[in-house]
Amino acid sequence: MFERPGSGERAILVHVDFPGTGDPEDVLEFTELARSAGARPVATVTASRDAPDPRYYVGSGKAAEIRDLLRAEDAGLVIFNHELSPSQERNLEKLFAARVLDRTGLILDIFARRARSFEGKLQVELAQLEHLSTRLVRGWTHLERQKGGIGLRGPGETQLETDRRLLGNRIKQIHRRLEKVRSQRNQGRRARERAAVPAISLVGYTNAGKSTLFNRLCRAEVYAADQLFATLDPTLRRYPLPGFGPVVLADTVGFVRKLPHELVAAFRSTLEETLEADLLLHVIDAHDPERATRIEQVDEVLQGIGAGEVPQLLVYNKIDLSAEPPRLLRDRDGRVTRVWCSAATGAGLDLLQQALGEFFLADRVHGWLQLPPAAGRLRAAIYRTGEVLQDLPDECGGWWLEVRISGRELDGLYRREGLEYALQEAPAPVRVAGVAQAP
Repeated sequence: MFERPGSGERAILVHVDFPGTGDPEDVLEFTELARSAGARPVATVTASRDAPDPRYYVGSGKAAEIRDLLRAEDAGLVIFNHELSPSQERNLEKLFAARVLDRTGLILDIFARRARSFEGKLQVELAQLEHLSTRLVRGWTHLERQKGGIGLRGPGETQLETDRRLLGNRIKQIHRRLEKVRSQRNQGRRARERAAVPAISLVGYTNAGKSTLFNRLCRAEVYAADQLFATLDPTLRRYPLPGFGPVVLADTVGFVRKLPHELVAAFRSTLEETLEADLLLHVIDAHDPERATRIEQVDEVLQGIGAGEVPQLLVYNKIDLSAEPPRLLRDRDGRVTRVWCSAATGAGLDLLQQALGEFFLADRVHGWLQLPPAAGRLRAAIYRTGEVLQDLPDECGGWWLEVRISGRELDGLYRREGLEYALQEAPAPVRVAGVAQAP
């Protein structure tokens, strides 16, 4: 029986090009991912195929070449820059007599090393268990199995079935714990909404400088390093925006091309900070020659998690490396769409603050709303979301509200009630204005 070998740090990297997918940057990023996981790449094997081989993914000839290279380099690990099926991974391990890891397993391992918070560790464990649940076959061949015949009958449950049951129980337990954490996060989000504090989420490709920018703006001490996925756990800080007031900044996990589906599903509660944000600061490495491709890949991930419609401000970071001057770029309507700055030196951050202030001040509307008597739920939502300056009853049992609120949020509140809003002039002074009272 074949026993699954232990892991080793000396690794052989395998990358296969398929028609229309050749990209040299993909191999470079793959190598950085392997190093971020603690592996020491000693050789990189590349191949070209029309389609993956159903047994070995790379074909029997290339698989034999990798096996010989393993022995020549005294390596104990083979990492594929692709997603392997459980049977392919099993066949390769049997042929190589070495540990085989695919791209999903590699990223999961990096996340496991970087998770620091309770929630982050739970999310990584959930993704790992769900990935492992399809790869249990022949993983425990050294243990007792069911056998037939007199004197050879084993226990009523195989080790494989026991492992599957234990994995299923643990996955359910983690889901319950994450729901509690998600509930606590929602309570904090509702409190921010009641206080009318806008939320800004930093997103971008991994290693674009999000955490460095976050630390510079909030004077925080979030871990930042020149490596992929240096920051995993989301961090929220209150930031006093000059000329506007307090906002909440959220530093989130960086994205990467071909982000595993298991991670997107497991990090649902973390990504909700992006979904619920009023503005996304899309941080881009201005020194990266592939920045245009990186922008497209981040936008694809944002579309996949449902955040494609959230307003974005492109922040070109690391201009100290590209020798570009700090500057703003506006669209035809005069709105700032791009900012060039350096989080490391602080150059251009005043322009970024200016752009943020203009965004929130431009979106805020001020005027009067007339609500019918049946709109009590809408009135309560306006109190939670915006600032009610005056609240006057009208002659029909409804209300006149003088509000200062985000136009986008007000439009969303009305649409949820199936109504359309229109700001009006102040009502006739038939009643004496009093102090606004909460519903």
